[in-house]
Order: sequence, then C-alpha cells, then structure tokens
Amino acid sequence: MGIRKLAYAAMAAALTVSFSASAQEWKPSEPVTIIVPWAAGGSTDTVTRIVAGELTKAFGQNFVILNQPGASGSVGTRAAWEAAHDGLTIAAGAVADLGAYPVFGTLDAQLSDWRLYLHVANPGLISVPVNSEWQDFGQLLEALKTSSTPITVSSGGLSSATAISMQTLEKATKINYRQIVYEGGNPAVISTVSGETQFTAATATEQVDMIRAGRLRPLAVIADQPLELEGFGTVPPVTEWLPEIKSAPNYFGIYLPADTPQEVLDAMDKVWAEQIKDNEVLKKHAAERGALFNATYGDEAVKASTPYLSINAWQQFESGAAPNDPTGFGIPKPE
Repeated sequence: MGIRKLAYAAMAAALTVSFSASAQEWKPSEPVTIIVPWAAGGSTDTVTRIVAGELTKAFGQNFVILNQPGASGSVGTRAAWEAAHDGLTIAAGAVADLGAYPVFGTLDAQLSDWRLYLHVANPGLISVPVNSEWQDFGQLLEALKTSSTPITVSSGGLSSATAISMQTLEKATKINYRQIVYEGGNPAVISTVSGETQFTAATATEQVDMIRAGRLRPLAVIADQPLELEGFGTVPPVTEWLPEIKSAPNYFGIYLPADTPQEVLDAMDKVWAEQIKDNEVLKKHAAERGALFNATYGDEAVKASTPYLSINAWQQFESGAAPNDPTGFGIPKPE
C-alpha cells in the first residue's frame, strides 16, 4: 500500500474512532426538560425529581422538571412528543398511561414509538380518612356493594392509578361509586384527607406521608401480596376479600421518542445500566415511599410494564371509556 493510501486509511480510522467516541460520550449541550404530565407532589413528580438529580450528576448537565398536567396526562406527554426529538425534551409518567393514549385517541404515538427507561412500580392503595366509619376493606366493600348512593373516590383522571384500581374492583364485583377527578394524585389524596371525598385508591407513594401523619388509614393494597410501609406496618392485599382479582406492577419511568438520534439513546442506555440500575438514592426513595425499585430499559422494560398496560387499556376499551381497540396498537388482552 502506498504512502497516500496509508494516509487515507489512517485518516478514515481516526474519523471512525472519533465518531464512535462522540457517540459514546454524547452529553446534552443545554439543560434537558423532563415534562411531568401531572401536578407537583404526585407519585410521578416526586420520583422524577429524584431521577432528574441523578441524571444531572451522570451527564454533567441540568435535568429540570416542567409540570404540565391536563387530560389525564396526555397534554404534557403530547408536548414532549411534539418537541424536537433530540434528547433535550423527555416525557415522564406511567407506562399504563403512555401506552393507552392511542386507545383513548388523545395521542397517536403508541408504546413502540418510545424508548422506555423505568425506575419504580407503584401499587394502588385503598385508604380512607382516619375518622372514617370503615375500619377495614371488608366494611368498605360491603358499603360499595349495598349503598343506594355512589360512594365518592378521589382520582387523578381516567387512566390514573385510582381509575385502574376501581375498574379492577368493578370487574370482580358489582359496586356503586363515583370518581371525583383532580389534576393528579396529590390533590386527589388531599381531597380524601379533607373529607371532600370518601376514599382514595391513589398509589402508595402519593399517600404515604398522610398515612404516617395519621391522616389516612390504608385498608388494602391492589396486589396479591401485602405491602410493608415504613413507619406504619403491613397493609393486607385486596385478594384477602376478592381472591379472583388480577393485578400487575404499575411501572413508572421516563421516555424518549424511539427515533431520537442513536448516540443519545446509547448514552441514556449506558447511564441507566451503569448508574441508575443499582442506584442507592432511588432504592432508598422506593423503600421510603412504598414502591418497588426495578430499573430497566428497552425491551426488558416493555416486557415488565406491558401486563399492567394491558389491564388498563382493555378495561378502558371494554368499559366504553376509550373508543379504540387496543389490538390495533399491539396491546395484548390480559389473560
């Protein structure tokens, strides 16, 4: 090979190494916005602020939270989707919402159009004000079955944890209730504490402070295993009263459009695998908030989160709340 050819080969190799290094070392050139599509103080907002802090450390650039609630989370998620797909705007929330927006017709982007980065799963928790007449879930369930007037439950929206939990109960037995909708789990929980609504089924994360403060009494967790809450004790599973109920983990995370430049996705994958997956700050947060820590991304995240998405999407479609068949968006019917 001649000197000129050797020079070209060396130049090509150097460029290849340079491009490869830049792909691995992508860092945002300006602050990154994570849009939380719910009000401040709810389960999504609380954990996403922790994640933003850890990503700020990992990338050496600020990750900032923008709360943009509305239309059961679809307003903020749409804003993230319609922003430039350059890694500088990220969506946050529950996969059960993200994947169900096309079923509701509120956003065309379906689950396969996003790259998932999950951190915790939050179970729904049925709780009443501490001065409520209902001392356990059996008493509340009897009231829900026999009351001539609807019993009010606070809710963060049509696809919120409360809505999904209540439809799960409704599928198992006939109950008489009415959802009072607020702009997120935190204001919904506060409404129950104040007596504006009779009970809540928001996530444990959204309720735990009020439970520890003695303002709410948890009656049952929407799961087939008990929930251990630090500073309170054990909350029995709803299957003690309704053994036929099917449940699955409700996963939360942050999401980038799948067509974001590959070097951005590679960088986020690397950070998730090396700095988020076993992150002690997030583990501590999950333990304190009654959440399950399980940081996954990509195909593994889709596999972990699809069961609860299926429950939500099909419940909404079969109840008539959502007009579009989940099958058309690749969402399997739960067994």
